[in-house]
Amino acid sequence: MSGMNDSYKAGDIVYVFYRNPHTQDVANVQSAAVVNHPEEPDKLALFLYEEFYPISDEMAVYSSEEDANQAYNYYLGDSEVGRLDE
Repeated sequence: MSGMNDSYKAGDIVYVFYRNPHTQDVANVQSAAVVNHPEEPDKLALFLYEEFYPISDEMAVYSSEEDANQAYNYYLGDSEVGRLDE
């Protein structure tokens, strides 16, 4: 987990796969902000849709939208579905 936290700093914008909590078979690429964890200031979290998510090695976090869309296409199918510019 320390490797993941060392890769980013508070204020970075990253891209993640986000599954719709109401329709689990729908996923897209979403931008998220890297922030200091509100309950553990020495750790980082992702701020996405008004929620904090602790960063872990189990998360697929990408530094660029292009990298995220390529991974989305590889793992989940059509890269056009997950694009932010729709």
